[in-house]
Amino acid sequence: MPGGAGSILVLNAGSSSIKFALFDEEMAERHRGLAAGIGGESFLEIGGRRQAMPLADHRAALAAVLRALEEAGVRLTDLSAAAHRVVHGGARLSAPVRLTPETIAEIAACSPLAPLHNPHNLAAIAALAEIAPDLPQYASFDTAFHATNPEVATRYAIPRIEETRGIRRYGFHGLSYASLVRRLPEISGEPLPARLLAFHLGNGASLCAILRGKSVATTMGYSPLDGLTMGTRSGGIDANAVLRLVEIHGLERTKEILNYESGLLGLSGGKSDMRRLLLEHTAESDFAVEHFCYWTLRHAGSLIAAMEGCDAIAFTGGIGENATGVRARICRGLEWLGMRMDPDANHRHGPRLHAGTSKLGAWVIRAEEERMIAEDARALMAQERAAMPGGVRSRLASGDAAPG
Repeated sequence: MPGGAGSILVLNAGSSSIKFALFDEEMAERHRGLAAGIGGESFLEIGGRRQAMPLADHRAALAAVLRALEEAGVRLTDLSAAAHRVVHGGARLSAPVRLTPETIAEIAACSPLAPLHNPHNLAAIAALAEIAPDLPQYASFDTAFHATNPEVATRYAIPRIEETRGIRRYGFHGLSYASLVRRLPEISGEPLPARLLAFHLGNGASLCAILRGKSVATTMGYSPLDGLTMGTRSGGIDANAVLRLVEIHGLERTKEILNYESGLLGLSGGKSDMRRLLLEHTAESDFAVEHFCYWTLRHAGSLIAAMEGCDAIAFTGGIGENATGVRARICRGLEWLGMRMDPDANHRHGPRLHAGTSKLGAWVIRAEEERMIAEDARALMAQERAAMPGGVRSRLASGDAAPG
């Protein structure tokens, strides 16, 4: 079955790329790909096959994606919906939504909070609405999972008037954490641990304290820059140090330094790929890896305190799923909690990492953000059908009426 009726197309739009994945009616992933280099040396990749082609803007990129899917046997009329990853939902968009003029306006209002992300998410939404105006569109938000954080965790100690301007902690990687909460019991065969510390470790990295299935604390704050040492982002840095950098370099240059030239890249002298750093064993590379692990553990202690203990940990993200050395170093740093890792299981990449004598569970869970977005859309569609009058619901089920 190449795709088929009832499929959901998941889109993750950036400034010069659109990642996509297609899920069928049974939530099996059928296709995955990428349109990249939009506005420059662009290409489309689907099923591991790459083809250079001109992609002037997001509309052209989406049209190319839809053509590629049609060549793979999935027509536009096979799609029941499109679902988007939107980075920032602000304080008000704290759950998945059907995209309407009102919810799109809310996303646009959050653009000052995520100027590098939300405008591009909106560009893909608008482009698809132009190409397929009758296709329902939905959005899931990277910030939404952390809406359960208590106010004491989200308020900065600044005047209230500044918070009313949106200056507060939000947290990110929420779709990854929501997926992890759903998947861990399926993989472990056990109930979700009451106090779970989740490590989303990749080029962007964060931790989340998950108490009885809800986020109560996380390391990223107002933006994805805060918290852990990351691939090219500095992580936590004193605000006065930032102000000094602005005095020296100006605002725009300081943004570039902190977001694109720092983290592992800045510490190692030019390398942000954890795989390469772990293989090289130069003084700079080893220090960069240790810095990453040290600050991950420092923040882990803070989040364990927020939960008043810890029953299990789980790794996800590119580094979390694949870097055996990083996982081993972090687990070693948690031995004071009774953590005991099974080295053979770690080299097999889990999914269970802990030894039989461990007081703490440890797991590797593959990040499935796209599937989470598709499941969110599927759940909203089911709610919409349930709310319809019986006759309309019957016609939709039989295909005699199209969703608006």
